[in-house]
Amino acid sequence: MPDDREPATITPYRDGPLVVRGDFRLVDADGVEFDPGRDVVALCRCGKSGLKPFCDGSHKRSGFSAPSAPRKERPATRLAALEAEQDS
Repeated sequence: MPDDREPATITPYRDGPLVVRGDFRLVDADGVEFDPGRDVVALCRCGKSGLKPFCDGSHKRSGFSAPSAPRKERPATRLAALEAEQDS
């Protein structure tokens, strides 16, 4: 990964796509890598998109329901913060 690019992050949007940002590789079902031409893509998770693997907004019409990313701090993150406080 080049030093000037951020590592990949994947954010699930409530009732919508997975948004991928940063330095990532996109590979099809046959293992063939292809370049989406951008650093941010929205991937379909409802299964209704006409542009798979990309989101085309079909989830809105299909009534797709799925949670977004958790908003609570993850236990490992909290533990690391507590350990850092103890060390200082």
